[in-house]
Amino acid sequence: MWLRERLHRRAKYGHVSANRLISLAFLGIILAGTLLLLLPISTRSHTSSPFLTALYTATSATCVTGLSLVDTYTHWSLFGQIVILCLIQIGGLGFMAIASSLIFLFRGRVGMKQQLLMAQSLGTPDFQGIVRMQKWMLRMAFLTEGIGAVLLTLRFLPEFGFARSLWLGVFHSVSAFCNAGFDILGFRSAGSSLITYGTDPFILLPVALLVIVGGLGYVVWEEIFTRRSWKKLSVYAKLVCLTTLALLIAGTLLVLVYEYHNPQTLGNLSFPQKLLAAFFQSVTLRTAGFSGIAQRELTEGGKAVSMFLMLVGGSSASTAGGLKTVTLVVILLFLWSRMRGKPTVTVFHRTVPAGLVLNALSIFGLMFSLAFAGAAIICMTSDLTFTEACYETVSAIATVGLSCDASTRVSLIGKLLIILYMYFGRVGVLTISLGFLHPSDTEPRYRYADTQLLIG
Repeated sequence: MWLRERLHRRAKYGHVSANRLISLAFLGIILAGTLLLLLPISTRSHTSSPFLTALYTATSATCVTGLSLVDTYTHWSLFGQIVILCLIQIGGLGFMAIASSLIFLFRGRVGMKQQLLMAQSLGTPDFQGIVRMQKWMLRMAFLTEGIGAVLLTLRFLPEFGFARSLWLGVFHSVSAFCNAGFDILGFRSAGSSLITYGTDPFILLPVALLVIVGGLGYVVWEEIFTRRSWKKLSVYAKLVCLTTLALLIAGTLLVLVYEYHNPQTLGNLSFPQKLLAAFFQSVTLRTAGFSGIAQRELTEGGKAVSMFLMLVGGSSASTAGGLKTVTLVVILLFLWSRMRGKPTVTVFHRTVPAGLVLNALSIFGLMFSLAFAGAAIICMTSDLTFTEACYETVSAIATVGLSCDASTRVSLIGKLLIILYMYFGRVGVLTISLGFLHPSDTEPRYRYADTQLLIG
């Protein structure tokens, strides 16, 4: 404990803290990606893209969001698609994971500061054993992406040649595992994502499994493979598994309820096809961003369910964004405890520290407020309904990537706001707050007297 606290205090590069370095590194990757996408070789027309389009795409890819102003296949050349795929991989695994993979490859030594940065990048509170975990994470990520690429390549092979099928398989496998939502299927219908394969289980199920695996988090998968017993899993891993399962089932059922008779989404499908499409919609909202059905055609209830699931997102230390599953559980447990008049939050015979409860409430309050305020600003500056604007802001700040086909109708101010939200959502609200708003380590010399306020 003493060593960890000392390293946290001394983990400075010059005057740059670890949290700030991570934030600046992501910003640097976005700018580098923007410059590459500005090159004429990056577009099919061999002309330079508008700066806003390149910046928007680079931010969306690095922050594994999936929102885009142009269709990835029809606008970007093979070189541009490779740049986008590299940004997705770096953003999904984290820049420290990519950097450490090079260190491992050349058998370099990982120092204490690098270990602390790895822990910060993965979102874990402790750096002990982080090198072993980083190696395991990289092996697991590349193996999973490889398996997904093989399955998807085999599915595309009857339709396309081997080279094209392989590229489609690799691109969509990485995009799915990293929860990015980018696709290169625009040759079928520009901007349609996976809608043209909306009833194909050999496409939807591998993509859904990749999304789920990437969204569970490396900490949970390591525990599952090493401990191999439900009783031996940590409280965190148990909560992640149960919450993920509950949200997937509840999301599928709610999509079925709201969209069952909607002819624009599920209404014209058979029941097995409806079940598959509803399940995929529930999965992709967490925060993959692939469209199996037209998001703009969802009922108002369907959009409300979708926005809630988008806001929740995946789990910590994963490729997913959002509020995070355990954050939602902590908030619900806190509300349940307060309603019963209990002063503490408990789960699985363990007490949740008050500080964690406050952090969970802070993250929820901040993300909800930003999404609501951003939607209001977009409505003032663009010809969008409030629901459409909310869908865009929630999708951006939760790094989901789904859209009601409103991205191109958003004003310049709105697009810049979406770029900021994507960056904010990926780097992390608390990481940015801790990195740039330096809290004082000194104890206050005085404390104001308490006051009584009426609540409720």
